[in-house]
Amino acid sequence: MIGGRMNSRFQLKGKSMKRLSGFAVWAMACGFGLAGLSGCGGSSSSQTTTTPPASITSFVASPATITDGQSATLTGVFANGTGVITPGNLAASTGTAVTVSPTVTTTYTLTVTPASGAAVTATATITVNPAPSITSFVASPTTITAGGSATLTGVFANGTGVITPGNLSATTGVGVTVSPTATTTYTLTVTPVSGTAITATAIVTVQAAPPPTTTISVNESTLGPAISDQLIGMNMAMWADPTISSIQTAFAAAGVKAVRWPGGSNSDLYNWEDNTECQGGYSDPNSNFTTYVNNFVKPSGVDLALTADYGTGKNCTGAGDPTEAAAWAAEALTLGVTVSHMTVGNEEYGSWEYDAHTPKNDPTTYAAAVTGSNGYYKLIKAASPSTLVGVVADAQSNCCAADWDSIVLGNAAGYYDFVEFHYYPQNPGGESDTYLVNKAAQDFTTNINTLKAELQTAGKPDTPIYVGEMGSVSSNPGKQSLSITQGLYAGQLLGEMMNDGITRGTWWIGFDNCNGTAGNDSASLYGWQDFGGYNIFSDGPSDTGCAGAGPIGTMSPTAVAYQLFSKVAVTGQNVLTPTVTGDTADVRAYAATSTGGTALVLFNLNETTSEPVAISLSGLSTASGVTVTSYDKATYDLSGSPTGFFPDPAGTSTWAGPTTTNLGAQSLPLTITLTPWSMNVVMIQ
Repeated sequence: MIGGRMNSRFQLKGKSMKRLSGFAVWAMACGFGLAGLSGCGGSSSSQTTTTPPASITSFVASPATITDGQSATLTGVFANGTGVITPGNLAASTGTAVTVSPTVTTTYTLTVTPASGAAVTATATITVNPAPSITSFVASPTTITAGGSATLTGVFANGTGVITPGNLSATTGVGVTVSPTATTTYTLTVTPVSGTAITATAIVTVQAAPPPTTTISVNESTLGPAISDQLIGMNMAMWADPTISSIQTAFAAAGVKAVRWPGGSNSDLYNWEDNTECQGGYSDPNSNFTTYVNNFVKPSGVDLALTADYGTGKNCTGAGDPTEAAAWAAEALTLGVTVSHMTVGNEEYGSWEYDAHTPKNDPTTYAAAVTGSNGYYKLIKAASPSTLVGVVADAQSNCCAADWDSIVLGNAAGYYDFVEFHYYPQNPGGESDTYLVNKAAQDFTTNINTLKAELQTAGKPDTPIYVGEMGSVSSNPGKQSLSITQGLYAGQLLGEMMNDGITRGTWWIGFDNCNGTAGNDSASLYGWQDFGGYNIFSDGPSDTGCAGAGPIGTMSPTAVAYQLFSKVAVTGQNVLTPTVTGDTADVRAYAATSTGGTALVLFNLNETTSEPVAISLSGLSTASGVTVTSYDKATYDLSGSPTGFFPDPAGTSTWAGPTTTNLGAQSLPLTITLTPWSMNVVMIQ
């Protein structure tokens, strides 16, 4: 029996123990869990049950991030209890998903409560991103003519915007410019971080451009003055190093064919023999005449003009010496070049010009120095017979010595081969974009006509005129000098010179004449830069005053005007006369013969509006080929930033050049659109 086995067991395990009483055996049996034994408590048939605790294996949200308006599911895996999800008091079954649609980021709690004992919990968070929204998406204007532009503006939130077609990045409230060629439906798509993108559309209707109201007619049968490529010329100065290869490269790219040396008013202080300047002026060591000729003039193939020192004598002693000028012309021949033009002195009619003669800056004294057997003319011609010798004139600009032109041109008649004229239509502080763009170039022709009349009076009506210096402002150049506005002026000035029969011209100056921020940088003048300079090619970032002008040799808009006009100012061609009808205030035209065809230079002087024009050539109805090369305000504007955004106060390294479009064969009249503030060369074959 059980009790007997228990006694026997204890006897075996503890042989030295005293014999246990029957009660002790019974008590131990009950203590070892043999509760079913009779007498251990309760009935002999009852058992005790333990309730297992509640447990949660997992509680997850899927997806964990949604956009407002979307749903997610909550799934709990649990046991030994009843599940409820809050907030919402949602009944949960193990392994069964519960759908929720929170509108804000919410942390959900799964509570599992057993029949008895403590409940257990687990949490899951659903992040809710705000839904994307588009308040508006509009085109302005909604209708354009072919070649025009519209602006698309979307106002949206909670997503990234893209406009198609074009995959154009969109920012809320910021306009995006488009120029469709046909009616186009644009779609703004706003894509949230998660969830579904939304869209809105805007239509830009494109109408055919109306027939242009401005026409340009070229009379092919009547030829004007002969053209010389010497119009495309630059000044250089002895304070700059002419051996820098970038100068030659830049001049060649712009089509420069002529140079003037050694540099403005400094010419009347310069000793060419030893490359020094009186009154302590600086000359670059590489600017000695031999180096200049051998390392620049000859490799470049440019035509050379010199300004003889009228102000000071040899070694800065006394007044200018004609024998010094004659020796200079002779030295050029020795070095293998012929000086094409040599002018006696620089602006000797002005009080600013150094002159050691008595009286100084006097027209009678000046004319006397030029004439006679020992004067500048005879001695220079004797030393270099092919060199043309010239005198300076001011076209009665009221700036200078009274009656300078009439006295000099009359008294020196027979002792000059050309006259040299300088043109700066503005003074510092008085610059005006409106004047410079619309009238300054035409005022040049007024001055030239005055000078021609003076030559007629002096009995020298056919004397060639050389424009030795030109620019936009007489001194202290500011931002206008590097803006599109001076480029438009320079292009028209070249056209006026061509029409006026000018044989040679040199802009002041190619390189090394930056003025930094010292000039007029007023907001009333157009341009992104806050610096200016006479030089129209960049000297590079080492010239800190104009570091924003780009790498060395970079063309400003004025240099681009020269580059464009070099396609038209070709020796052997002739001026043609274009007639503009319609918008004569904004459209200017110049024309010339071209090998196998006609060349036109067209300007749109309107700052904001494109100008469609119709071009016709007398007696012609077709063209076998047409190319259009253009430079405009929009291209200049992009120069303000390396990334193409305007303006960029830090400067630029991306001065873009003109663009050329080949139109192929065309019927005439030819219709093209001139963009705002643009200069365009149209070559018609």
